[in-house]
Formats: sequence, structure tokens, C-alpha cells
Amino acid sequence: MAYKSLSSISVSDIESLGIARDHAATLHQSLTELIGTDDAPATWQNITTNILNPELPFSFHQMLYYGCFKDYGPDPPAWIPDPESVTLTNVGRLLERRGKEFLGSAYKDPITSFADFQKISVSNPEVYWKTVLDEMNISFSKPPECILRDNPNEDGSSSYPSGQWLPGASINPAQNCLNLNGTRSLNDTVIIWRDELQDDLPLQRMTLEELRQEVWLVAYALESLSLEKGSAIAIDMPMNCKSVVIYLAIVLAGYVVVSIADSFAAREISTRLKISNAKVIFTQDLILRGDKALPLYSRVVDAESPMAIVIPSRTPGFSMKLRNGDLSWCHFLERVNRIKGKEFIAAAQPVETVTNILFSSGTTGDPKAIPWTNITPLKAAADAWCHLDIRKGDIVSWPTNLGWMMGPWLVYASLLNGASMALYNGYPLGPGFAKFVQDAKVSMLGVIPSLVRSWRNANSTSGYDWSAIRCFASTGEASNVDEYLWLMGRARYKPIIEYCGGTEIGGGFITGSLQQAQSLAAFSTPAMCCNLFILGEDGHPTPENVPGIGELALGSLMLGASNTLLNADHYGVYFKGMPLWNGKVGMAFSFIISGIPEYLQLSFSSQVLRRHGDVFERTARGFYHAHGRADDTMNLGGIKVSSVEIERICNGVDSNIVETAAIGIPPSGGGPEQLAVAVVLKNSNITPQDLLKLRMSFNSALQKTLNPLFRVSQAVPVPSLPRTASNKVMRRVLRQQLAEHNQSSKI
Repeated sequence: MAYKSLSSISVSDIESLGIARDHAATLHQSLTELIGTDDAPATWQNITTNILNPELPFSFHQMLYYGCFKDYGPDPPAWIPDPESVTLTNVGRLLERRGKEFLGSAYKDPITSFADFQKISVSNPEVYWKTVLDEMNISFSKPPECILRDNPNEDGSSSYPSGQWLPGASINPAQNCLNLNGTRSLNDTVIIWRDELQDDLPLQRMTLEELRQEVWLVAYALESLSLEKGSAIAIDMPMNCKSVVIYLAIVLAGYVVVSIADSFAAREISTRLKISNAKVIFTQDLILRGDKALPLYSRVVDAESPMAIVIPSRTPGFSMKLRNGDLSWCHFLERVNRIKGKEFIAAAQPVETVTNILFSSGTTGDPKAIPWTNITPLKAAADAWCHLDIRKGDIVSWPTNLGWMMGPWLVYASLLNGASMALYNGYPLGPGFAKFVQDAKVSMLGVIPSLVRSWRNANSTSGYDWSAIRCFASTGEASNVDEYLWLMGRARYKPIIEYCGGTEIGGGFITGSLQQAQSLAAFSTPAMCCNLFILGEDGHPTPENVPGIGELALGSLMLGASNTLLNADHYGVYFKGMPLWNGKVGMAFSFIISGIPEYLQLSFSSQVLRRHGDVFERTARGFYHAHGRADDTMNLGGIKVSSVEIERICNGVDSNIVETAAIGIPPSGGGPEQLAVAVVLKNSNITPQDLLKLRMSFNSALQKTLNPLFRVSQAVPVPSLPRTASNKVMRRVLRQQLAEHNQSSKI
């Protein structure tokens, strides 16, 4: 849709969006008073503050957003940091106290100097990590000999390809979650929750004292099983108060959590139990979602699991016969009830000790088993401290599961920073979750784009007050500008921090920041201590800060990142065949900033870059855009293009479109790839003529926006897109299905 500039918008234009004429006239008058400047970002901030609210039609929000930035070009800032508010953030307070110590005469203020601070975190990670671990009040049973010991081999490989961090130290991250320190007391609320269908009942809360006592009791009960320390113990449960207690107890007692998503079928459960050699599994009898009772314990039984400890659902009067050797929750705890309230002495273990085994999606073959060590939680919590500004008093909600990295991430990101986590035990798609966000006064809400899409399509948030939100965070898949403009509008234009990383990293490598302007569906900075490289056609890094698109590689030295895989060749997966980067000061990618003390500009010498596999674009304004996996790119007429780039355009062609997937299909007789678009429609009753018109609309939009040579050969309606359990679109499956369909239709 073509939008008018702000000065061209009339009362009739506003009225045409369904707004009463008197109200439209008032809005137009307010708009007229705000557009007397050529500063589009400042005008937009005034509009979001003084005109827009969640009750106005979203089409009006779009009219003003696109009108404001009509001639701005790419990456318009949907949110700009306020200098006064920035000084109250974790990073703002730190830089106000110590900015000149870190940056010398180059330091200006927390906004201007943030990018330099990020570069210092890369070039001198010892200074950064010592500072942040102190800021988070992390305590070690045995302090580290140093922050980082780097011992690469001549070829750049190393026994610790991601660096040997905190050598000699011992720590228990669960103990740190339960510790008293200067920022919290025993009476502080640490978990807030509500069960689905109980939306009108008061929220349930757990204090730090209550959490400590429950975790201690479960830890004692675990020890009564006489398992060898370091044994693997699986959790296959929804993420609720009980599963968080169990997670912390396993780590506190010196065992290893095996994370299994509660959506998995028996076969997938069995695969993960065998890879991890789990000795015990915690599960529930049922998962209650709406009016449905979904089996869980029976799936665990079908997976031929080891001994199961079964937590009852909240179904009144429900009982289930257990296998011989399995234990009910009450029988598991009753053997240690006599010592309830007694402190459990945490198992202090070396930092390299594995505490959690997580798994990749496993779309081809067995999933990779990725170990988290005692260090990984520190990366998760530090990302939250720096980039999402999570601190004491915050209430953090992120619909997720302990089977995926964001589950453990949420535990550590909230508890290690003195915040409360808010858990909704049910489907997060409907108004029940929206009301929970309102009632819990959530201050940081994490999302994935498909969840936002569902809320917008169903108008699930209507009537609920989300004004307590200070910021959103988004991860998991590429986001959409209009959907995220809608999301910002639900909380009166609070920023969305895009956050991208991986299970093998323990957090993010690229993100946003409350110290920087945020553009919709874009990242504004590498994460702290992360160095990003966009590889050119020759497989080597392109010059720093030069716009371009290509496969992303990472600097290898990252605290919390994996150094091993349990069932694959770690070096082969992440490092083999990658270019060597010489990071000495004075080389192409050094960080030399006028005014910064020389001792802070040291960096380690040669590193083999770490493979990531996503295609990223660095724009002229310094933002980054994700374009999907490198293997989701296609070659159309000799031009490489990502699926995500095409999908973003196709998604906006027709209001009947829910989502699309773009696939390059090689013709059976050879030749250039042909572009096919699988499309999910709101109204699936579509005629061949409608489909032809849709394909022509795709062609018109792509040729106008991307390249005049691009042409969609097929538009194929599908009921839904195939996805992994972690919600990634499996374009490989679609490609195979469409290729087989095309072949069979010719026979």
C-alpha cells in the first residue's frame, strides 16, 4: 500500500479507517501541531507519545508510521533512547560511574559511547567480564586464576576453541540463583504464575525463601536415589513452578539436567534419553491445555524411559497407575520430609563441569547434544543484564519450555539478576495470557514472531493494559515490520530488542540495546564480547562496517559457548574450513579508538572464525538484518537471494495471507532454480483463478521491490508450514514435497 506523507493526510483519510469524524478531526489537529520539523525520528517519537494508543485502529498506526518515514529510507528508528532513562539502565549506571576508566577521553555519555564500550568488551574481555560478574554479584566457591586463558594451536585450533574461561574456578550457578546478596531479601517474590482457565483468580507467588526450601528438599530427595554425582536426570514437563524447582535442584546437587521439550513424541524422547544416558526422568501425568488433557507420562513410558518421577496435574481426583519402579511426586519427597527447611550444601564443581544437556532441533538425523557447563548461565544472565536491562524489581515473562535454551536462559536471566519470572501454565495464544501479562505487571516480555502473529490475527490483547512493559525481546525466527509495529503499539511504543544466538552459545551473538535507537525487525549491535564477520564470495570476512550481505561467522572467543558436543565432532561442525582471523591491533579488524587507554585495546592473536550458518545483511545505517539459514538461500537467474527476503515481500501482498515460504526448486531436466511460494491463507477456499492472481501479485511485488528478473513459477496453497519443534520453518521438507509433486504430475 502506498502511504501519504504526514502533511498530506486529511481528516477524511483518518475517517476512512473507521474512526468517527469528530475524533478524526481531533487526531488530525494533534498531528498538524507535531509535524513542523524535518526530523522524522523526533516527530515519530512525539506521535507515539502524544497521539497513538492501543485503542486506535492499527491501520492508523501504520498510516502515521509510514507517513512519517516516507522519505527516510531503510531502517527508520521506531524507538529512540531517552538520555535520562538510559542513565537508569544497568549499562547506563555503569558507564556513568566508570565510563572514563573504560574509554578514557573518548567517553561522552552512555548513548554516544555504547558502541565503543562494546568494542572494548571484544578487545579486552577480561575487563568486561570481571566488571559484569561483580555487577551481578556472582560468587565463586573457588575464584578463577584469571578471566581468559587463550592457548590456540598453530592452525588456530584449540582444546578450548571458544577460549578457556575462568580457569581454576569452582561455582554452582543454582546456588547463585538462591543466594542472598545486597540486591534481594528472603521475602522478595521470585516466581509469579497462573494456571490457564483460572484467569479471574489471584496470581500465585513464591518468595525467595520458599523457593530455597523447595529446591533444598528436592535436592535431598535426589540424593536419596543414590545416583552417582554427574548422573544425567531428564525433565520432560511444561515450564512451571515445579519444573523450575526441579531444574535448580538437579544443578544444586551436582547432577546434569537433560532438557526435553514436552511436545515431543515417544521416539524423540527416547532418542534424547539414550544420547544423554539419563538415569531418571521427571514428568507429569498430563498436560492440561484449555479443555484438553494431553498425555505426557504415557509418552515417557512408550519411550522406554528409565525410572520416572511423576508429578500430578491439577485435575481433581485424577490418578494414574505407574509402572513398577516409577515414583509419584509425593512418594519421592516423603522420604526426606523430616528434613524440610534444612539448607542443602551446594555441589561446588569446576567451571568446565556439565550441568545441562540441550539438543538442536534435529531436522536431519539425530539432534546434536549440546552441553551447558557451569559457565554458560553466566553468559545468559549477562546478556539479560546488559542488553535487556533485567534487574531487581523486574518481572520477566517469556513463553517457552525447559526443552529449549530459552527455558534455562529465563531461569538464569531472571534469578541471577534479582528479578522475578512470570510463568503462565497454558497456551500463550489467547486472551488468558494477555490478561496474565497485565495482572502480573510484566516489565520484560519475550516473544517469537509467530506468537505475535497469532495475537494480532486473533486480536488477543484487546482491552488489556500492557503499560508496565519496559521492553520486549524477540528471538527464534525472522520478524516482520508490521507485526512488530503492532506489538510496540500494544505497550505504547516500548522498544523491541531483537536477540539472536544459539543453544551452543548460551545466549546471543547479535542483539539490540536500550542505549541505541531500535529499528523494527533489525539488530543494532553485536552482543557484548562478540565479534561478527560477514563472509564475502571468497569465504573471507568483508571489511568492518561496510554494507553487505553474506554468511555470518563469529569470533571464536565467547564466554559460555560450547567447546564440545556429546555426539558429534565439535571442531568439524563449527570450525573446520573456516578462515583464520588475525586480531592483532593494527590489522584490518582491530579496534583503535582515539582516546581509549592503550591497555584496553589489546586483543588475542589468531582465531579460527566460528561457523554459524545464517545469512546476515549489514546496512548503510549500521543495522543488521537476518535472512535465514545459508542453506535457505537460492540462486535465481545467477542472483543469490534468501528465502526470508522474498517472504517478507510476499507476506504483505494480500490481507488473506497468514505466512509464506519461498523455495528454490531445480527443474527435473536441469537448469536454473525456479521460485515457488507456499502460502498459508486465512480463507483457504481459493479458486485456480484466485491463485493465478495471487501469483501475479507476488511477481509484481518482487519485481518492483527486489529484482525485475524475479518470477514466481508456482504459488501453492498449504494448510500450514512444516516446522521443527523449535518453530523453525523446514523449507527443506517443502522443497522435497513440491519437487516430488511436480515430478509426479508430469508422469
